[in-house]
Amino acid sequence: VYDAIKEMHRLTKQEIPFSFSFMSYSYTRDTSHGIVTVLRAVLLPGNLKDRNAFNEYMLRYRDLDTYEEKSCWQLLLLTFNGEDLTL
Repeated sequence: VYDAIKEMHRLTKQEIPFSFSFMSYSYTRDTSHGIVTVLRAVLLPGNLKDRNAFNEYMLRYRDLDTYEEKSCWQLLLLTFNGEDLTL
């Protein structure tokens, strides 16, 4: 997972989109909507700590197909560019 995150940052700096999937989870709602797959994304700068207490555990990204800004928990990443991830 951590190597994949480093590669996501590298690709983002080079403006190269990547794909990934993760298990959704909302801490505030204590719910999941299952596996989310993003086909083309780049990372965004993290939230300020005063806006999100869990900033260091999250990845902010832009879905380039919908142009939406979203976030996911780093430890819930499942795949990166078609490859399964492990901790």
